[in-house]
Formats: sequence, C-alpha cells, structure tokens
Amino acid sequence: MKMIDYSCVRFMDELASKNAVPGGGGAAALSGAMGTALAGMVCNLTTGKKKYAQYEEDIQRIMKEADRIQRALLEMVDLDAENFLPLSKAYGLPKETEEEKKHKEEIMEKCLVQACSVPVEIVKKCYEAILLHEELVDKGSMLAISDVGVGVQCLRSGIISAWLNVQININSIKNQEYVSKVENEVKPLLSKGIEICDDVYSKVDKKLAK
Repeated sequence: MKMIDYSCVRFMDELASKNAVPGGGGAAALSGAMGTALAGMVCNLTTGKKKYAQYEEDIQRIMKEADRIQRALLEMVDLDAENFLPLSKAYGLPKETEEEKKHKEEIMEKCLVQACSVPVEIVKKCYEAILLHEELVDKGSMLAISDVGVGVQCLRSGIISAWLNVQININSIKNQEYVSKVENEVKPLLSKGIEICDDVYSKVDKKLAK
C-alpha cells in the first residue's frame, strides 16, 4: 500500500515513528502538494464567475497545471521513501577492512546521489506551483484570497524543506561536479521561490487588511 493512500492519522503516526520513512522528504512533498491543491481550490472557486471572466482562460490553464503538479508531488512522497531506503541500509555496511571501507564508500556515494534526486525534483515542482499562486493573487476570487496565502506558505515550507533534504545529502557526496550541478539548479529556484512567496503573502495580507 502506498503511503499517499494512508489515512492522515496513519501517515502522521508513521512520520512520528523511528522508521526511516516517511521522513523530511516525504513531508516536504506533502506540504508542496497541499499548497498546490489550494491553487486548484482557488481556481474552482473562480471559474465561471462573471466578475473574473477576463481571467477565465488563465484560470483554466492554472487549474490543469495545479492538478499535474499536485499529482507529481504526491507521487514523490513514496518515491522519496523508495530512494532513501538503500541509503539507510548502506550506513550499516561493515568497514573493518580497507576493502570493506572502499566498498562502503562506493555504495554510499551511489545511494546519496539517489536519495538526493527526489528532493531536487520537489524543489522544482514547488517552484512551479509558487508561480501559479503568483498569478492567482491577482486573478483569483477575493473570496478565496486567504487560500492563496495559505497555499504559498505551504509551498514555502515545501521548497525550503526539500532543499534541506538536498543539502544533507550533497554535504556527504564527494563528486563535486555533481554537487555544483545540483546547487546551480536548485539554489536559484529556492531563493526566487521564497521571494515570490513572501511577496504573494504580503499582497494577500494587504487585501485582507481592513
């Protein structure tokens, strides 16, 4: 049974347990998926409304994109767990002899790269979803403006949390070419994503202020 099919209560119990998965990566993906789902909610509450007719085409596009990204992030909850398990086992490999040490180092390097791959994609998907909320703050129904704010906060959490899971893995990877490649891909998205989230939240706050 996939973890995304767990009840909310069971997932939280598993997250709180000492089990290796789900962990921070799965939590990051779930947070991102929730933020993206709220983009879908705002679209559903906006579509068909005469007041927002000028944005209807954009709303339909955003709705489709939000559904695609949400599904991808939910899949990453389980995919992150699958990719992390080999690393959790690799930590227990023996390292008594030089041969064992060398073997463990090789396996660890391979597993670290594997464990890093999904959090990198979570960052990218969260960033895509953040851009949707950037549009919705001006095009979505005012009745759902608070949900835009909640959505970007979930995505802000998701993108930062995913980066932390990238960071803890690349800190142990010896292939500096790979590390530089990942950092060059992820850091600009992280920085810009946080900036957009804060800007969108500020806009929401101002619209709600009396």
